[in-house]
Amino acid sequence: MFLSGSCLVGLSFALPVRAANPDALWHIVHERCASQDISHGPGACAVLDSPHRVAVLKSIEGRSQYLLIPTDRNSGMESPALRDPATPDYFAHAWAQAFRVGEGYGVRLPREDVALAINSQDGRSQNQFHIHVECIRPEIKVALYYMREAVSSQWAFLPALLRGHPYRAMRVNGMNLAGVKPFLRLAQSLRHPEFEMGHHTLAVVPETFEDNQPGFLILNDVADLAHKNRGSAEELQDHSCAIVALDPLVRPIGKPSSR
Repeated sequence: MFLSGSCLVGLSFALPVRAANPDALWHIVHERCASQDISHGPGACAVLDSPHRVAVLKSIEGRSQYLLIPTDRNSGMESPALRDPATPDYFAHAWAQAFRVGEGYGVRLPREDVALAINSQDGRSQNQFHIHVECIRPEIKVALYYMREAVSSQWAFLPALLRGHPYRAMRVNGMNLAGVKPFLRLAQSLRHPEFEMGHHTLAVVPETFEDNQPGFLILNDVADLAHKNRGSAEELQDHSCAIVALDPLVRPIGKPSSR
Protein backbone atom coordinates (compact mmCIF):
# COMPACT_ATOMS: atom_id res chain seq x y z
CA MET A 1 0.00 0.00 0.00
CA PHE A 2 1.44 3.36 -1.03
CA LEU A 3 0.59 6.86 0.12
CA SER A 4 -2.25 8.55 -1.69
CA GLY A 5 -2.87 12.26 -2.06
CA SER A 6 -4.89 12.22 1.16
CA CYS A 7 -1.87 10.98 3.10
CA LEU A 8 0.26 14.07 2.60
CA VAL A 9 1.28 15.81 5.78
CA GLY A 10 0.06 19.40 5.89
CA LEU A 11 3.30 20.75 7.25
CA SER A 12 6.32 22.59 5.87
CA PHE A 13 9.68 23.06 7.50
CA ALA A 14 13.33 23.63 6.71
CA LEU A 15 16.40 21.82 7.99
CA PRO A 16 19.85 23.44 7.90
CA VAL A 17 22.81 21.46 6.64
CA ARG A 18 24.04 20.99 10.22
CA ALA A 19 20.94 21.19 12.35
CA ALA A 20 21.18 22.60 15.87
CA ASN A 21 18.72 19.92 16.98
CA PRO A 22 19.34 16.59 15.20
CA ASP A 23 16.07 15.25 16.63
CA ALA A 24 13.88 18.07 15.29
CA LEU A 25 12.53 15.95 12.45
CA TRP A 26 11.66 13.12 14.82
CA HIS A 27 9.72 15.48 17.09
CA ILE A 28 7.77 16.85 14.12
CA VAL A 29 6.83 13.41 12.86
CA HIS A 30 6.25 11.77 16.23
CA GLU A 31 4.45 14.59 18.02
CA ARG A 32 2.59 16.20 15.11
CA CYS A 33 1.93 13.20 12.88
CA ALA A 34 1.88 9.84 14.64
CA SER A 35 0.11 11.20 17.71
CA GLN A 36 -2.62 13.02 15.77
CA ASP A 37 -5.90 11.70 14.43
CA ILE A 38 -6.17 12.36 10.70
CA SER A 39 -9.93 12.86 11.18
CA HIS A 40 -9.14 16.27 12.69
CA GLY A 41 -9.39 17.70 9.20
CA PRO A 42 -7.27 20.22 7.27
CA GLY A 43 -4.08 21.20 9.01
CA ALA A 44 -3.68 17.93 10.90
CA CYS A 45 -0.75 15.71 9.96
CA ALA A 46 -1.86 12.76 7.86
CA VAL A 47 -0.39 9.30 8.48
CA LEU A 48 -0.54 6.22 6.30
CA ASP A 49 -3.29 4.15 7.91
CA SER A 50 -1.43 0.84 7.94
CA PRO A 51 1.40 -0.86 9.85
CA HIS A 52 3.81 0.92 7.48
CA ARG A 53 3.26 4.23 9.28
CA VAL A 54 4.91 6.52 6.74
CA ALA A 55 4.47 10.26 6.31
CA VAL A 56 5.44 12.72 3.60
CA LEU A 57 6.50 16.24 4.53
CA LYS A 58 6.86 19.21 2.21
CA SER A 59 10.16 20.90 2.91
CA ILE A 60 10.60 24.65 2.52
CA GLU A 61 14.19 24.03 1.45
CA GLY A 62 13.39 24.89 -2.13
CA ARG A 63 9.98 24.73 -3.78
CA SER A 64 10.13 21.16 -4.97
CA GLN A 65 11.51 18.93 -2.21
CA TYR A 66 9.54 16.36 -0.22
CA LEU A 67 10.71 13.99 2.51
CA LEU A 68 9.49 10.41 3.04
CA ILE A 69 9.72 9.61 6.76
CA PRO A 70 8.65 6.66 8.95
CA THR A 71 6.53 7.72 11.89
CA ASP A 72 8.28 5.09 14.00
CA ARG A 73 11.74 5.79 15.40
CA ASN A 74 14.37 4.89 12.82
CA SER A 75 17.74 6.61 12.89
CA GLY A 76 18.79 6.08 9.28
CA MET A 77 21.21 4.02 7.22
CA GLU A 78 22.69 2.26 10.24
CA SER A 79 19.30 0.98 11.41
CA PRO A 80 19.08 -2.85 11.58
CA ALA A 81 15.49 -2.53 10.33
CA LEU A 82 16.78 -1.69 6.85
CA ARG A 83 18.30 -5.17 6.61
CA ASP A 84 14.99 -6.83 7.50
CA PRO A 85 12.91 -7.96 4.47
CA ALA A 86 9.75 -7.27 6.48
CA THR A 87 10.53 -3.56 6.82
CA PRO A 88 8.27 -1.30 4.71
CA ASP A 89 9.41 -0.68 1.17
CA TYR A 90 10.49 2.90 1.84
CA PHE A 91 11.98 3.67 -1.56
CA ALA A 92 8.83 2.40 -3.27
CA HIS A 93 6.72 4.69 -1.08
CA ALA A 94 9.04 7.61 -1.87
CA TRP A 95 8.83 7.02 -5.61
CA ALA A 96 5.03 6.97 -5.37
CA GLN A 97 5.31 10.63 -4.31
CA ALA A 98 7.69 11.69 -7.09
CA PHE A 99 4.83 13.22 -9.09
CA ARG A 100 4.65 16.00 -6.48
CA VAL A 101 8.10 17.32 -7.35
CA GLY A 102 7.56 20.31 -9.61
CA GLU A 103 4.15 21.23 -8.18
CA GLY A 104 5.72 24.23 -6.47
CA TYR A 105 6.61 25.49 -9.94
CA GLY A 106 3.21 24.59 -11.40
CA VAL A 107 4.63 21.88 -13.63
CA ARG A 108 4.75 18.13 -14.12
CA LEU A 109 8.26 16.77 -14.53
CA PRO A 110 9.25 13.81 -16.71
CA ARG A 111 10.17 10.84 -14.52
CA GLU A 112 13.87 11.20 -15.41
CA ASP A 113 13.95 14.68 -13.81
CA VAL A 114 13.42 13.36 -10.26
CA ALA A 115 15.87 11.62 -7.92
CA LEU A 116 15.54 9.93 -4.53
CA ALA A 117 18.35 10.06 -1.97
CA ILE A 118 19.18 9.13 1.60
CA ASN A 119 22.39 10.34 3.24
CA SER A 120 24.79 8.36 5.39
CA GLN A 121 25.01 8.88 9.14
CA ASP A 122 28.16 10.94 8.41
CA GLY A 123 26.39 13.24 5.96
CA ARG A 124 22.96 13.90 7.44
CA SER A 125 21.65 16.65 9.69
CA GLN A 126 18.84 14.67 11.31
CA ASN A 127 18.76 11.41 13.25
CA GLN A 128 15.39 10.32 11.91
CA PHE A 129 15.30 8.32 8.67
CA HIS A 130 14.23 10.38 5.67
CA ILE A 131 14.43 9.98 1.91
CA HIS A 132 14.76 13.18 -0.11
CA VAL A 133 12.40 13.32 -3.12
CA GLU A 134 13.70 16.12 -5.30
CA CYS A 135 14.76 17.35 -8.75
CA ILE A 136 17.93 15.84 -10.15
CA ARG A 137 20.87 18.09 -11.00
CA PRO A 138 20.83 18.64 -14.79
CA GLU A 139 24.50 17.72 -15.17
CA ILE A 140 23.96 14.50 -13.21
CA LYS A 141 21.03 13.56 -15.44
CA VAL A 142 23.21 14.07 -18.52
CA ALA A 143 26.18 12.17 -17.06
CA LEU A 144 24.03 9.19 -16.07
CA TYR A 145 22.33 9.16 -19.47
CA TYR A 146 25.67 8.69 -21.18
CA MET A 147 26.85 6.10 -18.65
CA ARG A 148 23.62 4.13 -18.38
CA GLU A 149 24.58 1.35 -20.79
CA ALA A 150 27.74 0.69 -18.77
CA VAL A 151 25.53 -0.32 -15.82
CA SER A 152 24.32 -3.90 -15.37
CA SER A 153 22.19 -5.75 -12.83
CA GLN A 154 25.31 -6.19 -10.66
CA TRP A 155 27.04 -3.53 -8.59
CA ALA A 156 30.01 -1.91 -10.34
CA PHE A 157 31.69 1.47 -10.21
CA LEU A 158 30.57 4.04 -12.74
CA PRO A 159 33.18 4.91 -15.39
CA ALA A 160 33.25 8.54 -14.20
CA LEU A 161 32.91 10.37 -10.89
CA LEU A 162 29.70 12.12 -9.84
CA ARG A 163 30.28 15.41 -8.00
CA GLY A 164 33.86 14.24 -7.56
CA HIS A 165 32.89 10.98 -5.85
CA PRO A 166 33.18 7.33 -7.00
CA TYR A 167 29.65 5.92 -7.06
CA ARG A 168 28.78 2.30 -7.62
CA ALA A 169 25.66 1.60 -9.65
CA MET A 170 23.30 -1.17 -10.63
CA ARG A 171 20.31 -1.30 -12.98
CA VAL A 172 16.77 -2.48 -12.28
CA ASN A 173 13.93 -2.53 -14.78
CA GLY A 174 10.37 -1.33 -14.25
CA MET A 175 8.23 1.78 -14.00
CA ASN A 176 8.14 1.74 -10.20
CA LEU A 177 10.22 0.49 -7.28
CA ALA A 178 7.80 -1.99 -5.72
CA GLY A 179 9.82 -4.95 -4.51
CA VAL A 180 13.20 -3.51 -5.56
CA LYS A 181 14.31 -2.72 -1.96
CA PRO A 182 17.62 -0.91 -2.52
CA PHE A 183 18.59 -1.21 1.16
CA LEU A 184 18.61 -5.00 0.96
CA ARG A 185 20.54 -4.92 -2.32
CA LEU A 186 23.17 -2.72 -0.71
CA ALA A 187 23.39 -4.88 2.41
CA GLN A 188 23.84 -8.03 0.33
CA SER A 189 26.85 -6.44 -1.39
CA LEU A 190 28.71 -5.67 1.86
CA ARG A 191 30.91 -8.04 3.82
CA HIS A 192 29.77 -6.70 7.21
CA PRO A 193 26.57 -4.71 6.61
CA GLU A 194 25.83 -4.47 10.32
CA PHE A 195 28.93 -2.30 10.72
CA GLU A 196 29.21 -0.76 7.24
CA MET A 197 25.69 0.30 6.23
CA GLY A 198 25.61 3.46 8.30
CA HIS A 199 28.47 4.99 6.35
CA HIS A 200 26.83 4.37 2.98
CA THR A 201 24.51 6.62 1.02
CA LEU A 202 21.98 5.65 -1.66
CA ALA A 203 20.29 7.39 -4.55
CA VAL A 204 17.74 6.05 -7.00
CA VAL A 205 17.44 7.73 -10.38
CA PRO A 206 14.89 6.79 -13.06
CA GLU A 207 16.26 6.06 -16.50
CA THR A 208 15.12 4.81 -19.88
CA PHE A 209 17.63 2.42 -21.36
CA GLU A 210 18.62 1.99 -25.00
CA ASP A 211 16.27 -0.96 -25.43
CA ASN A 212 13.47 1.53 -24.55
CA GLN A 213 13.08 -0.28 -21.25
CA PRO A 214 12.10 1.99 -18.33
CA GLY A 215 13.97 1.37 -15.14
CA PHE A 216 16.18 2.87 -12.46
CA LEU A 217 19.82 3.29 -11.56
CA ILE A 218 20.59 2.56 -7.92
CA LEU A 219 23.64 4.56 -6.88
CA ASN A 220 25.83 3.99 -3.85
CA ASP A 221 28.74 5.88 -2.31
CA VAL A 222 30.47 5.50 1.06
CA ALA A 223 31.68 8.27 3.34
CA ASP A 224 35.40 8.96 3.31
CA LEU A 225 35.93 11.75 5.79
CA ALA A 226 39.69 11.82 5.20
CA HIS A 227 38.91 13.00 1.66
CA LYS A 228 36.01 15.27 2.68
CA ASN A 229 33.35 12.88 1.36
CA ARG A 230 30.49 12.76 3.86
CA GLY A 231 28.48 10.18 1.96
CA SER A 232 25.59 12.41 0.94
CA ALA A 233 23.79 11.32 -2.22
CA GLU A 234 21.62 14.41 -1.74
CA GLU A 235 24.47 16.13 -3.61
CA LEU A 236 23.00 14.63 -6.81
CA GLN A 237 19.80 16.61 -6.28
CA ASP A 238 19.07 20.26 -6.99
CA HIS A 239 17.01 22.22 -4.46
CA SER A 240 16.69 25.07 -6.97
CA CYS A 241 15.22 22.63 -9.53
CA ALA A 242 16.97 24.29 -12.47
CA ILE A 243 15.83 21.44 -14.70
CA VAL A 244 12.34 22.98 -14.79
CA ALA A 245 13.67 25.69 -17.09
CA LEU A 246 16.01 23.41 -19.05
CA ASP A 247 13.95 20.35 -19.97
CA PRO A 248 11.63 20.97 -22.96
CA LEU A 249 9.49 18.01 -21.86
CA VAL A 250 8.38 19.78 -18.67
CA ARG A 251 4.65 20.54 -18.92
CA PRO A 252 2.38 22.89 -16.94
CA ILE A 253 0.08 21.06 -14.57
CA GLY A 254 -3.08 20.11 -16.44
CA LYS A 255 -1.40 19.98 -19.86
CA PRO A 256 -0.79 16.44 -21.13
CA SER A 257 2.78 15.36 -21.88
CA SER A 258 3.78 14.43 -25.42
CA ARG A 259 5.74 11.43 -24.11
